[in-house]
Amino acid sequence: MRGGDGVIAIAAGALNGHAVAGKRVMDSPSKSAARPVDYNRPGIELEFVDPCADSAWDREAFSHPDATLFHGAAWARVLTATYGHRPRYCRFTRAGSLLALVPLMELRSPISGARGISLPFTDFCEPLLFQNDADQAGNHLKPLVDLLAALACERSWKYFELRGGPLRQLSATPSVAFYGHSVNLTGAQALFSTLDPSVRRAIRKAERSAIDVTTADTREAMIEFYHLHALTRRRHGLPPQPISFFLNIHEQIVANDLGFISMVRSGRRAIAGAVFFHQGKNALYKFGASDDAFQHLRPNNLAMWRGMTHLVERGAATLHMGRTSLRNDGLRQFKLGWGATETTLEYFKFDTTSSSWAADADRVSGRHTAIFSRLPLPINRLMGRLIYPHLD
Repeated sequence: MRGGDGVIAIAAGALNGHAVAGKRVMDSPSKSAARPVDYNRPGIELEFVDPCADSAWDREAFSHPDATLFHGAAWARVLTATYGHRPRYCRFTRAGSLLALVPLMELRSPISGARGISLPFTDFCEPLLFQNDADQAGNHLKPLVDLLAALACERSWKYFELRGGPLRQLSATPSVAFYGHSVNLTGAQALFSTLDPSVRRAIRKAERSAIDVTTADTREAMIEFYHLHALTRRRHGLPPQPISFFLNIHEQIVANDLGFISMVRSGRRAIAGAVFFHQGKNALYKFGASDDAFQHLRPNNLAMWRGMTHLVERGAATLHMGRTSLRNDGLRQFKLGWGATETTLEYFKFDTTSSSWAADADRVSGRHTAIFSRLPLPINRLMGRLIYPHLD
């Protein structure tokens, strides 16, 4: 969760009745905004696309080898259905040929302001560049970024943020960085041999225990996972996302065979789970959660392993494990234990006031974690419903 100590101010406002739960009202930019921008620059044309209504978006996006489910319409539908964010997805062309696709959501909040994010609650979503010469990526990016900056000014955004991409070629300074991890999904036997010995021991211990693991795609399984998610978030000192977020994930992704839940049970009781997305050869590990009372049985390891083997069976080639704070060495080591390759994920925030790339902070901990870890679970869930519509 981003937003750091600002979460405390939002939570305080919510307790005093100043925050509103549910979808945001997508108001228009202020009347003082700049004149409408001509988005057809010499040589480059920009078209705004709503991927929820334009099937061509998915067809084009998923023709790119680096596209993940985050780039597609299903994830856009989750974000718009849960929070009412307005899609401003950008299609750049040159002489009729596709140059780039940039997923972008407009967020408007009376508390946190207006901005464009690619994309909120998304670990990474770098621009998809459709050109063959990687050394020329900077030359292609500059006019794209200029047009995005013009869009941000016209829409009265405080900033726009791109989560990933080769923007250093424009001498852009990252606002914040994270670790990224990915696993090459070879056959199950070969994959098991790449795991850290401690991870292999944990899997074997879980398999010998009186617990069962399955893959599920039902709404009931998603609700079970959400209860584990709420427990885990409180343990980490954070409120959970609203349950509507997870029900929309089920409706738009899991129910459409684009994801599944790896669920571990002791008897009939769900004790750990993991949510995976998949699109073509690229898969994503999005959420993990567990009941701390059963950690001695290593159910988290079993949930992850079952998810990986299921993805191998489905023909996935790469599993992206999301972002990890540079200060969260425990989570970093957990992911490295699965034979993951480590990279750096960089976010780039362009501030419209200063017309420059701005710095940010990774607020992995703070005063808010002490507060949320002590709140009763129903209050923690209420805070999540109140707070998350204003965050990204």
